[in-house]
Amino acid sequence: MQRVTITTIEAIAPYQGPSVVQGIRLRAVRQKLAVSAWGMNVLEFDPGCASGPDHVKDGQEDVYIVLEGSIDREYGDEQRTLSRGTLALVPPHVRRRFITGAACATLLALGGTLGQAYPQD
Repeated sequence: MQRVTITTIEAIAPYQGPSVVQGIRLRAVRQKLAVSAWGMNVLEFDPGCASGPDHVKDGQEDVYIVLEGSIDREYGDEQRTLSRGTLALVPPHVRRRFITGAACATLLALGGTLGQAYPQD
């Protein structure tokens, strides 16, 4: 029987592998909670960061939820400011990038590839 898993964001160590992005701490929530149906990470952005995941090549659809702060989000040629409590769906074909100003921002990212089971590590 599977048990309920409870943790905190702070209890999940930031990713330290070869794909670390300067200015972003990625906390692998999916692995910590053993989620098997979709990808799930917390992204913590430092002030002045202009980067982020771009899933155009792998066809991943993402939903981003701003947990703390605000962040500018580039979607192709469009830029929008997302603030705490905002949810944004980004289709797989749209390029994406995050830009923070003078303050930090924290996002919850949920994603998966349309029509495919989520790959297990």
